[in-house]
Amino acid sequence: MPDSATPLTIGDLPAQHAKDPKTPAQARARFFNPGNAFNVILPPVPDTAFSREPEKALAADTPTSFIPCDASDVMECAFPATSPLVLAGYARIRPNDSWETTPRASGAVHYVIRGSGTSQIGEETVEWREGDLFISPGGVRHSHYAEEDSVLWIVTNEPQFRHEHAQPPALGDAPTPVVHCTAAEIKRQIDYLYEIGKNAEIPGTALIISSDVQEASRNALPTLTVAMNTLDPGITQRPHRHNSVAVSLVVKGENCYSTVDGKRKDWSPFATTITPPVSVHSHTNAGNERCFFLIVQDGGFYYHARAMGFEFVDA
Repeated sequence: MPDSATPLTIGDLPAQHAKDPKTPAQARARFFNPGNAFNVILPPVPDTAFSREPEKALAADTPTSFIPCDASDVMECAFPATSPLVLAGYARIRPNDSWETTPRASGAVHYVIRGSGTSQIGEETVEWREGDLFISPGGVRHSHYAEEDSVLWIVTNEPQFRHEHAQPPALGDAPTPVVHCTAAEIKRQIDYLYEIGKNAEIPGTALIISSDVQEASRNALPTLTVAMNTLDPGITQRPHRHNSVAVSLVVKGENCYSTVDGKRKDWSPFATTITPPVSVHSHTNAGNERCFFLIVQDGGFYYHARAMGFEFVDA
């Protein structure tokens, strides 16, 4: 007999079990149907901004520590997460101090908000300063040393690995090795984009950061895309949507805001903002200077699945 006595339809059935299983493997089986398997409703990705976290990271009395932007309680995730597959946060490192970690991820993206120092990542060393960006492989020890008071914004795909109970790649087998983009080179590349110009079908003026081994995919990591986006004063980015989540750092943006599904979300210095998937959104620079915001998306998943779903949504 089925596990449920008198269901109205197959959609009312609970999970079904094997009858008289002969092995533990048979007993673990569960059976569903189109009526009860495709209606799993999860809490949505919050349309939010993390502003207290950067305030704490930049506060004078904060010790060396990592301050995550954790929305796991809202999304009912069993592990720290900013979005279902991405974790962002701030590493505060006091002068002449170090902070160590081994990311359980395919890699990590670092942006230097303040300070200078060095990072020993496996056998490679990165000398960084304010405005630099560097990418590193997961699964190896990272030792970040600050020569002066420093704050780094760090983004990984650790939630992806924890969701699948996966382990990072073995030493030497990471999909992206250490990549270092200096602040001066990032500025030079963006200035060149503005010199060339764009047309209306290009969604914005943004510098997409990749590497030699990820050049074909244009990604920073196989599942993560990284872009330094910009807007000149008085410009509103054309409304659009896509299937990936956007986790963004406000690098510079006075009197700037985002509009997500018709709701205004003001920026604050070095806040981490979340743009939920498939939401209609745009960004507006109502200030007097060009704004900069660093965007990390789980877009590599959707590019690989041929399901990015990018489209403009004009009013």
